[in-house]
Amino acid sequence: MAGVKTTPEIKEITKIERIGAHSHIRGLGLDDTLEARAVSQGMVGQKDARRAAGVILKMIQAGQIAGRAILLAGQPGTGKTAIAMGMAKALGEETPFAMMAASELFSLEMSKTEALTQAFRKAIGVRIKEETEIIEGEVVEIEIDRPATTGSAAKTGKVTLKTTEMETIYDLGQKMIESLQKEKVQAGDVITIDKASGRISKLGRSFARSRDYDAMGPATKFVQCPEGELQKRKEVVHVVTLHEIDVINSRSQGFLALFAGDTGEIRAEVREQIDGKVAEWREEGKADIVPGVLFIDEVHMLDIECFSFLNRALENELAP
Repeated sequence: MAGVKTTPEIKEITKIERIGAHSHIRGLGLDDTLEARAVSQGMVGQKDARRAAGVILKMIQAGQIAGRAILLAGQPGTGKTAIAMGMAKALGEETPFAMMAASELFSLEMSKTEALTQAFRKAIGVRIKEETEIIEGEVVEIEIDRPATTGSAAKTGKVTLKTTEMETIYDLGQKMIESLQKEKVQAGDVITIDKASGRISKLGRSFARSRDYDAMGPATKFVQCPEGELQKRKEVVHVVTLHEIDVINSRSQGFLALFAGDTGEIRAEVREQIDGKVAEWREEGKADIVPGVLFIDEVHMLDIECFSFLNRALENELAP
């Protein structure tokens, strides 16, 4: 494996979040003194348990509870999963949260230790910093030439972008025109175009257009016209889990296996190479580890092999 791949060759992915029993939870609902509020951040009741979870949260943030497991005991429906989810949300939006039921281990077509390892690596994020070239400017004009006949002829066009110091015209291809239409970009918008992927992001409307009599909603965001050159280098940060990096590098179809769910067993050599590469990135300052939360439901279903494996795995440097 020449180099470890972290990003797939797919231009745009939309993160889909299902609405579930705990998708409304945004934190533990505690105040600054760790006292539980009656109703806050989607949490209600279980004040003592939430306060205890808040104390553990402070210990996690101080790095004093690494290599430990926390047992949440209680009757079904008393909020064990909700508290674990609240802890993950309170740790930060980027904190990975992996959840599994112990009974799943016995129905998967892989060994128990492999299933647990995958769950562990789903709960560990890698924050990767990359420098990318972007074009950032205010849209002056968009011209799209539509072919007279509706056939195979592709649309072509031009977009004029400007900063406070310069103005340039760029030719547009079919994909860029579709992206501009999808983002509903119009004259007066400030946009960025990623040169590597061609992805277009709309930053907002230019302040120069704030007095226009356009139909604008209250959510319209106004930004300054960019300064300097149109083409700039910008640091981009994205978080991927170790499991996602494993899957991308271990299978021929790579990233598509994440969507199919059929990841199979991942060879130990692949993981060793990825761990080595991540350690290199950390030394070079290109990446940071984001430890997450792994929540195992119905933990009484695990056997002695699983518990002894978990005990060893928690001592590892890359543990959630």
